[in-house]
Amino acid sequence: MEAGILADSYGGYRSRLVETLRANGIDDLAVLRAFGEVPRHLFVPEALRRRAYEDVSLPIGHGQTISQPTTQARYLESLRLSGDECVLEVGTGSGYQAALLTKVAARVVSVERLSPLAGSARRALSEAGFSEVTVVEGDGTIGWKPLAPYDAILVAAASPRVPEPLLRQLEDGGRLVIPVADGEAQKLRQIVKHGDKFVESELGEVKFVPLVGKYGYEVGDKQGDT
Repeated sequence: MEAGILADSYGGYRSRLVETLRANGIDDLAVLRAFGEVPRHLFVPEALRRRAYEDVSLPIGHGQTISQPTTQARYLESLRLSGDECVLEVGTGSGYQAALLTKVAARVVSVERLSPLAGSARRALSEAGFSEVTVVEGDGTIGWKPLAPYDAILVAAASPRVPEPLLRQLEDGGRLVIPVADGEAQKLRQIVKHGDKFVESELGEVKFVPLVGKYGYEVGDKQGDT
């Protein structure tokens, strides 16, 4: 109950964020509704809560960030979810994007490499009323086989290449959205599985923290920062 009251006191800020997203070209009504309902302030450090509904990325500790809302909204739009999908998120971070996903998908599994972040994300999700999200600790570059295949996979960090295990865990017709390093830049790619073929398209430049793991970067490698 306390989380609900706390969330409601920020309703006006969420409404203004939704209008910002509209102005930035987001027109998927389900995605806009998700941003209007999920309390972002519960997923940022308490010292930064006054900035929770700005359209900016914010630090959440351990060298990680909560991404810019416009970037996250474009991610969600690109997945074209209808509401009954099983989605894998690679890189739980604060847990905010996983909460947004629950509004546009049936089941959400999120993998986080850093144990402290996995723990804080679980607490934030529970406080905000999203305890149904399955948060697991592990190397997200190898996916999460127990619940595969997935209708959609969303990767919240930049990789030097598309991890092969994630492609193998896609359902036929499934979509993978991932930032991939292209020289000094990062390009957001969408990959759709059609039988044994994968159709790829580019969604624009982005800037994310590095995806660390067996099929990503090694610890200490430097890349972007959303």
